[in-house]
Amino acid sequence: MTSLDRELGKELDPKPGRELGRELGPKPDRELGPKPDRELARQLAQERAHHDACRAALAAMTEGADERVVNGENAFASGADAEVLGYQLRSWAKELRDMPQGPLFFGRLDFDACADADHAGQSYHIGRRRISEHPFAPPLVVDWRAPVSRRFYQASARDPQGVEVRRRFGWARGSLGAAEDLTGLEDERLTAGEAHRTSAILAGEIERPRVGPMRDIAATIQPEQDDLVRSELARSICVQGAPGTGKTAVGLHRAAYLLYTHPQRLQRRGLLVLGPNRTFLSYVCEVLPALGESGIRQSTVDEEVARGTRGREVRAVDAPETARVKHDARMAEVLRRALYGRVAHPVNSLALREGSMTWRVSRDELASIVASVRAEAPPYAIGRERVRSRAVRAIQLQAERRAGPMNNTWLQKITRARPVTEYVDTVWPRVKPEEVLADLLTDPEALASAAEGVLDGAEQQALLWAGPPRSWKSARWSAADLILLDEVSGLIEHPEGYGHIVVDEAQDLSPMQCRAIARRAVFGSLTVLGDLAQGTTPWAARDWRRQLAHLGKPDAVVVPLTTGFRVPAAIVELANRLLPALDVDVPPGRSLRGDGRLSHRLAATPEGLAAEVVEAVRAALRGEGSVGVIAADHEVPALRAALAAAGFDASGAARVALLPATLAKGLEYDHVVAVEPAEIAASEERGLHRLYVVLTRAVSGLDIVHSRPLPSELA
Repeated sequence: MTSLDRELGKELDPKPGRELGRELGPKPDRELGPKPDRELARQLAQERAHHDACRAALAAMTEGADERVVNGENAFASGADAEVLGYQLRSWAKELRDMPQGPLFFGRLDFDACADADHAGQSYHIGRRRISEHPFAPPLVVDWRAPVSRRFYQASARDPQGVEVRRRFGWARGSLGAAEDLTGLEDERLTAGEAHRTSAILAGEIERPRVGPMRDIAATIQPEQDDLVRSELARSICVQGAPGTGKTAVGLHRAAYLLYTHPQRLQRRGLLVLGPNRTFLSYVCEVLPALGESGIRQSTVDEEVARGTRGREVRAVDAPETARVKHDARMAEVLRRALYGRVAHPVNSLALREGSMTWRVSRDELASIVASVRAEAPPYAIGRERVRSRAVRAIQLQAERRAGPMNNTWLQKITRARPVTEYVDTVWPRVKPEEVLADLLTDPEALASAAEGVLDGAEQQALLWAGPPRSWKSARWSAADLILLDEVSGLIEHPEGYGHIVVDEAQDLSPMQCRAIARRAVFGSLTVLGDLAQGTTPWAARDWRRQLAHLGKPDAVVVPLTTGFRVPAAIVELANRLLPALDVDVPPGRSLRGDGRLSHRLAATPEGLAAEVVEAVRAALRGEGSVGVIAADHEVPALRAALAAAGFDASGAARVALLPATLAKGLEYDHVVAVEPAEIAASEERGLHRLYVVLTRAVSGLDIVHSRPLPSELA
């Protein structure tokens, strides 16, 4: 198999000189700039015909997958093999059936005759999924993740990498994949040293109005983004991304790339995408299916922790000072002491009667067993079994010196013997995480013992429950309590890990939340995404090195993305004014977009604010795309009533969405109406960080509506 065969992951036609994809007749015009209308029409006709062939091939692939489900499930195989085969075939058929409607390719590569042997003279259409007329036939469309496709993103006039022409296709806005929706194309003659400084098709795709959930960026990935997307699985990376730089898209595309490149490993161990809240996950939920990857677990940290604590519900809310202590990294040591404080030294020797013989293990030997296991620091449950097995081993040695080797039946009987179990329960008792935490939060003496030298008196007092429950079974747990339960559970027994985890908005995670993620990535890798300037929680990170240490990946490389493609320069420059006041070391963002609109609307009185918001929404709706109205949380009910009275549905089901500032992170709207920035800044401790988030949600226009003076940092 040639290297190209390996690159595409499929067996190709061995005939030399045959191009991948269907023959399109004569080579297209290689000259840059507008093509003669007749020549452009001819080439568009060829490409539309190719797209029709791709559509027919995809339909045949889907039909064939359904047939393979039937045949595979009826195939002669063992029960386990048949089940696995059936699951794989059903998953493949479902992926093809659920593939979103849309254009089947967005680019094309034509290699010159001097390219490396595997690609010389070949042409490849690049799309979101591989499409072929037969599993062993040359593909009509090459998957964007295939190694050969990388040249579509990385080749340039300075380094053409054997690419003679890179072609981009322009599709009608909102196209569902009809061939006639292919309306234009652009060619760059790279081996001739000619390339577009700016691509109209590329710019149009990036700046396309934002309606509905987040889209994939397979057609617009930039070289620096591509480097991150194709990072090795074993490599953990942290992307410090300014607003509009595509860090979330990079993380999701890296997930899709890793699943394509390491399918068996990641399907076996799993890939997890963690977002800050359900609103954010709903926004990004269609990206991975559009890239051909479905069935990936997408969750929040709190949901993942609740899953690990047997689905316990949050039924209490902590005071701010209590939540701060519970999220502090020092709680890990307090919990470790509380758990292992239950381990005791034996007070008696162990005597086990068997027939006429009595086997004895001295108290000193039993104490030595406990001490040696403690020194090894295994998970608590494993330590308990080691204590049991070593006590049984001590008895076994005595028995074998007298009667020779003992069989497994004898060993199992001794292991389950009451004296052995009583000894283990005394020195290394079985515990539940809820029991450990409840004792800690209800007993001042137990807390003082575990927290000595770690937490001061005020912090200990903040942790104690004001009204202790009768038992841990009736306890009302807070969200922070579930994080602590997860920590104790991890000390007792390591949770099942993932092969890779994508963590978005990671700057907002507390040290204890980071530890929960680290436990699930001990043998896997991380893609950490965030922006220190957008940290809004009381425990938000101020530098990545410390945060990565909490995540268990202190050596992960931190890569800054500072060039934005979505947020216009005027908006980025306004938001950059806040950076000096945010107490974080991040470079100012910059934007390649010179368009966009920034305006102010001043209400004469606070009572007139809602009317100005309504007018701003009405004006924004005269343009294209979505409109997001973002305000301080307590302002939302009044604004919803004003918008409803004016006839606007602000639920987000149509073009207008009204949302509190605390839920705006990670979302994008074509036009944003930011209501009363001073109120947003004053509403919480890190209010200026929240305002920075709000101002950078707009990808076309920003209206600032206010009755109070703007924060001085924006003046």
